[in-house]
Amino acid sequence: MATILRSLVFNIAFYLVTTVMLIVGIVPFLLMPQRTGIAFAKLWGTVCTFLARVLGGIRLEVRGREHIPQGAAIVAAKHQSAYETFALIPTLAFPTFVIKRELRQIPLFGLYTTAAGMIHVERGGGSAALRALVARAREEIAKQREIIIFPEGTRRAPGAPPDYHFGVSFMYKALGVPVVPVALNSGLFWPRRKFLRYPGTIVIEYLPPIEPGLDTKDFAERLEKAVEEASDRLIAEAAAAPNPPPISDAARARIATIGHD
Repeated sequence: MATILRSLVFNIAFYLVTTVMLIVGIVPFLLMPQRTGIAFAKLWGTVCTFLARVLGGIRLEVRGREHIPQGAAIVAAKHQSAYETFALIPTLAFPTFVIKRELRQIPLFGLYTTAAGMIHVERGGGSAALRALVARAREEIAKQREIIIFPEGTRRAPGAPPDYHFGVSFMYKALGVPVVPVALNSGLFWPRRKFLRYPGTIVIEYLPPIEPGLDTKDFAERLEKAVEEASDRLIAEAAAAPNPPPISDAARARIATIGHD
């Protein structure tokens, strides 16, 4: 019952604060320099992580900040929940996202995605969509931004088999900037498509960057291996905590293989 009440209070506060900040943010985001708008987005991310901690009992631990390069980079993150969509923003200097084009159609929010310089991609658009993705990414890289991309394209439950798409490899080959893998365990505490939020510590871990120069196949294998192994390790840590969140059978099967590969 405590978890249900905590989740209810947090969800109401989260969506209310997000709505208010969307309205208030019209001035800094749409009428002022882009860096001012991103500073406001960082404030939103900071406020949301604060609400998650105070109302939802969800703490945040960020590891590996020393692995974030100065200047332009691709940040390739595991995607398990909505949590990382706001929690990653304050950890980077001048971030933007690769997002699906449909999000641009959402009233008000779509304006923000354009003003923030987010990169809209047409999923299933084939080679033309990949070329458009790289063209837009080059514009943001020229501003020395960190481009956050979720290589699997959508949220995946902890323990789900990996499903990495080609987009991040195409960007790596074309842009010639470091790619920073990011592991996390957020899906244990903020499950996708569920109302409940479970108390505990979400860990976001930046891993050593993959420098330019690998061929596409080697890069893809190295990225997936780094993110998946580190994310499994973080899930195992959470499972071993004194009051762990619910762990699915699939996640338990994955972490049971740690050290046996």
